[in-house]
Amino acid sequence: MKKSNKILDEIREGISPEMKLQMELSVAIANKVYDILEKKGMSQKDFARLIGKTETEVSRWLSGTHNMTIATISKISCALKEDIIKVL
Repeated sequence: MKKSNKILDEIREGISPEMKLQMELSVAIANKVYDILEKKGMSQKDFARLIGKTETEVSRWLSGTHNMTIATISKISCALKEDIIKVL
């Protein structure tokens, strides 16, 4: 059985539904990029070089805590030639 952390539980309860959704989407986007990089056999360093960014910036993006802009998501999608998000 998973142990509960009372402090973290209290923090989670205080987060708005919008913020929870934003966090979930940020993590989902980061995970999608990780999956694509793995599928293509690319490291974060290779990816950073491909898109002309520093490894530090890419690491921040892929942490799942960075609020990426549509421009950034578009740049990543074009560079990797894969959809990162799909709006139906």
